[in-house]
Amino acid sequence: MRILLIEDDDELCAHLKPALQAAGFATDRADNGIDGEFLGHSEPYDAVILDLGLPGRPGLEVLRNWRQQDNRTPVIVLTARDAWHERVDGLKAGADDYLGKPFHMAELIARVEALIRRRHGGGAAGLRSGDLLLDEETQTLVIGAGEPQQLTATEFRLLRYLMLNPGKPLSKTRLTEHVYEYDADRDSNVIEVYINRLRKRIGKARIRTLRGQGYLFEAADTPGAAQPAPPGP
Repeated sequence: MRILLIEDDDELCAHLKPALQAAGFATDRADNGIDGEFLGHSEPYDAVILDLGLPGRPGLEVLRNWRQQDNRTPVIVLTARDAWHERVDGLKAGADDYLGKPFHMAELIARVEALIRRRHGGGAAGLRSGDLLLDEETQTLVIGAGEPQQLTATEFRLLRYLMLNPGKPLSKTRLTEHVYEYDADRDSNVIEVYINRLRKRIGKARIRTLRGQGYLFEAADTPGAAQPAPPGP
């Protein structure tokens, strides 16, 4: 999953961006409202963390402009803890959540994860599909009653995006846009390598190749989806 951090506090970002990356998010940063608004409207982010006190263009104006342009990307606004009017204004402008400064990194990350799950129709922490359980906190995969498998950062981001979008054709370009950061070397052919790695872990039938379209993750409750083999005699 890929998020945009719009914050001009370099000291805060020096701690926040690595924490978000460690939590499994490809994270881009803008340090002013003008660049942040452009990135947020031109790139396909899964969520945005938006400070309201930005140079160049206030965060509230950035948010209003996005919503007027029908940009529905989930947004968490950062406000001064005692500035209740900022929280009210942010929610009226279309923010999905808010967090007062100073805050605990763990709370912000939990709010981002919950926001993304709600957008995709999920609720509880962790992603489950049949016998597959993806633990977002530990970035591990559990199959049935097996032991947790540690995933690489890219494997985790890719599988999380696939599981959040079951039954939907996903092109290599779309997967690349949601797995890698803005300044990364976005070679879409590398996606094939990681798809093959995931297939070795969860079975080839769970990730179908759609000729000319990309890939499709078969949820366990999708008609025609592959089911675990019955136990032997």
